[in-house]
Amino acid sequence: MASLKELKDRIGSVKSTQKITKAKQMVAAAKLRKAQAAAEAARPYAERLEGVMTSLASKVSINGDTPALLAGTGKKQRHLLVVATSDRGLCGAFNTNIVKEARQKAEALKAEGKDVSFYLVGKKAKPIINRFYAGAIDHHFDTSEIKNPHYDDAKEIAADLVARLEKNEFDVAWLFYSKFKSALVQEPQTQQIIPVPVDEDADTTSTVAVEYEPDEEEILSELLPRNLSIQLFRALLENTASEQGASMTAMDNATRNAGDLIDKLTIEYNRSRQAAITTELVEIISGAEAL
Repeated sequence: MASLKELKDRIGSVKSTQKITKAKQMVAAAKLRKAQAAAEAARPYAERLEGVMTSLASKVSINGDTPALLAGTGKKQRHLLVVATSDRGLCGAFNTNIVKEARQKAEALKAEGKDVSFYLVGKKAKPIINRFYAGAIDHHFDTSEIKNPHYDDAKEIAADLVARLEKNEFDVAWLFYSKFKSALVQEPQTQQIIPVPVDEDADTTSTVAVEYEPDEEEILSELLPRNLSIQLFRALLENTASEQGASMTAMDNATRNAGDLIDKLTIEYNRSRQAAITTELVEIISGAEAL
């Protein structure tokens, strides 16, 4: 049985931990409100632009002049998995769920005989991917200095992906992130970003003539890179909100667990103290009777 001093020290240690987890919970709750508003504000534009591009992909005739972001390389052998996670822990299963989603996709592709490589955004996925897919990480985009996602960060990632596509380093790119639902629920997402996926439900039988102003190539050259940047920006915003929600929930659970442990240790301390007092009284009474 632990001594009274050991129990008292342990209670003090758990109380200190509880103060830290409570403070982290409050910080995450404060950041969550702003992050959630940013993620929800970006969704309509990102979803609408994605819908326009997928519809366009099903109607445009693919030829040698069609941009690679729309047409791809003509092959589907080499797949690049863009996995977006955070740089910090203490956020429950947030990062683990995203990596799990990416691993499931990687295993499915490898089972089909495809080549798989990884492009990491954030550092939390790196140890796990290195353990299961040694040497498969093509690039790690460092986000440790980024406090709040900015569109320029997404543009930088998009430009790097386009450059790699032009160098023929991959054929298909997939994006993995977590969509914010609530502080308790964050859903891992899998999205094909290169080439733009074809809308299977689109009506391709229409014979209506469409005139483009400016011309079709100029429109595509402007919209395709912007769409890629927007989809990446949405992923970063969704991840930020999801991370804060998961962190708030995890720290709340930790605070509650610390409180339960403090109560348990306090009861054990009081029992041990009472037992020690009783033993001393018995010894005093026994000594008095002996005299």
